[in-house]
Amino acid sequence: MPPRKTKAPAALPDYAFETGEGAPSRLVCGVDEAGRGPLAGPVVAAAVILDIATCPDGLNDSKKLDALRREALLAELEACAEIGIGIASVEEIDDINILQATMLAMTRAVAALPRAPHIALIDGNRCPRGLACASRAVVRGDGLVLSIAAASIAAKVTRDRMMTALAETHPGYGLENHMGYGTPAHLDALSRLGPTPIHRRSFAPIRKMLSPALPEGLDLVPDESVNLLIQKNY
Repeated sequence: MPPRKTKAPAALPDYAFETGEGAPSRLVCGVDEAGRGPLAGPVVAAAVILDIATCPDGLNDSKKLDALRREALLAELEACAEIGIGIASVEEIDDINILQATMLAMTRAVAALPRAPHIALIDGNRCPRGLACASRAVVRGDGLVLSIAAASIAAKVTRDRMMTALAETHPGYGLENHMGYGTPAHLDALSRLGPTPIHRRSFAPIRKMLSPALPEGLDLVPDESVNLLIQKNY
């Protein structure tokens, strides 16, 4: 009987993109976000410049790590990396749409770094306009680029903490469990309690709860934003 083939473990992100851009002599930051898809709460972005000599082991796309591991890795990153956080509010999401709000949060994250980077590596297929440095988009970068993986962890943990705090001021929705995503439990709570000020009124089904006469579909979120959400698996 031939031996069973074992599946090789998935490769972790590495530092090759950063060195290709001149790191560590040039400052290279990775940028990612958390919270594009939820029905409630802000979108949060993080920018991270790593010191590869002291970088913690196990950095990966935040979606591939459990909450305890993300928290532990962020604590290590805060001791050895430069981190900037940018936030776009629910009001900004509803005003300029989720795609533009995400770009705004990323711009703010890069601006919040202690030192201005020479280049930003952005997770996804487009870069924010108006960055004060060069930029490069890397599709699925959170699974390829070490500094983007670090940024994905920082953004996710920061947003989860914010949603847990919002759960205390907006009880009954289970925000501390689903972090604002459109889970069955969240949709059930919305049907019973109605939307709050932290719910995104430009998103279906929130807008339809407020304006039932609107036609079905996701026309409330621009097509380019919906495509971006699908691409990100959110």
